[in-house]
Amino acid sequence: MRTKNTRNYNDLYHSPLAPSEPSIKPLAFRAYRARHLELIEPLQQLPPDQRFAMRVVTQVLPFRANNYVINQLIDWNNIPDDPIYQLTFPQQGMLSTEHFTRIADLVRADASRETLHAAVNAVQMELNPHPADQLTLNVPQLDGKTLPGMQHKYRETVLFYPSQGQTCHSYCTFCFRWPQFVGNVTLRIASKESQELQAHLKAHPQVTDVLLTGGDPMVMKADHLAAYLEPLLRPEFEHIKTIRIGSKSLTFWPYRYVTDKDADSILRLFERVVSAGKQLAFMAHFNHGREMETTVCLEAIRRIRGT
Repeated sequence: MRTKNTRNYNDLYHSPLAPSEPSIKPLAFRAYRARHLELIEPLQQLPPDQRFAMRVVTQVLPFRANNYVINQLIDWNNIPDDPIYQLTFPQQGMLSTEHFTRIADLVRADASRETLHAAVNAVQMELNPHPADQLTLNVPQLDGKTLPGMQHKYRETVLFYPSQGQTCHSYCTFCFRWPQFVGNVTLRIASKESQELQAHLKAHPQVTDVLLTGGDPMVMKADHLAAYLEPLLRPEFEHIKTIRIGSKSLTFWPYRYVTDKDADSILRLFERVVSAGKQLAFMAHFNHGREMETTVCLEAIRRIRGT
């Protein structure tokens, strides 16, 4: 039974929840990390020295790809020049010669876990994981208490790092937020407390924009994302005009908005934000035209724009 003011989405082709392209079949997400490199079949065509270089680099910098990126975006006949391969798979040049040699020697020598971990940690710290002291500067306080997982760099804008969104469907090789993903909690920026965000916003009525960032907030389930966004739709947050979501998901997992189990719930959440009078800005990160050529990406864009 339809309730009052509920749209019959399937009656409206322009609706984001109208039936999607019938050629788009649901795809189960499968992630590949450094320990899974040998399981990625196309990599076996690469020369042994390139595969070894990947092992070395992934000791220091995070790696994560998935079955969509591997099977639908990368042209494995154009390696290493393929742009999506360059975007997602580690290469030796990501480390300096000195850093690469230091870790490579330990990997070749089958060094102990403790020895390798200590060397890797030293290299990571030498890479300047948090330039401009971003762990300590621009971190807001409330009643003398530091609010982790937030940065208030600009008068009108607060950056918020929800803890459930501090990973990505795949990682970019150029990522400047790699410290979020290497497992060292002392380097990570994240917050589990949406109440702290709300308290800070109430105390700063000059703030008009909230930017959810990561990682990627769109790795979150719909109900987790709603727990962060829906409180901002209440009257006491009338001064919040724009909610921004920074995401690479349209490149790395467009099924998030098309066939994932809660894809429709995500789109309904977007509609609720807009209906509450907020501007919802979906900051879609693209690096190459190839990323938006697939049918499922185009459908995901149509559905998001439809909200």
